[in-house]
Amino acid sequence: MSDSPRSASGGGARAEFFMISVAAQLAGMHAQTLRTYDRLGLVTPQRTSGGGRRYSARDVELLREVQRLSQDEGVNLAGIKRIIELTNQVEALQQRVEEMSAELERLRAGYRPDLSPPQRSTALVVWQPRNRR
Repeated sequence: MSDSPRSASGGGARAEFFMISVAAQLAGMHAQTLRTYDRLGLVTPQRTSGGGRRYSARDVELLREVQRLSQDEGVNLAGIKRIIELTNQVEALQQRVEEMSAELERLRAGYRPDLSPPQRSTALVVWQPRNRR
């Protein structure tokens, strides 16, 4: 097997995956460091059927960010893990806001005032029983 990136599918959009040695080289780290980060849950690559790690370009960028936070900012691995979790949560929430905004725009585009519910009345109605004969 070569160290070149592999395509995840033969379709139009191409997702590349790298063997651990290539990902380590791209991230400027030792392969053992990638294994440690995987074990700690910092970066979780996809797995082949044989159990080999396959890193995406996004994983490599995340590895570089982990290295930057660790070396340049002095953040420990537990802190980095929490930063990654919070970043993922923010991204998920931003995606949800975009989805809800699109749904709101779709609803506004289809709004018809003539189909809106009638206004409630505040009139007072007095009830009187009928006379029984």
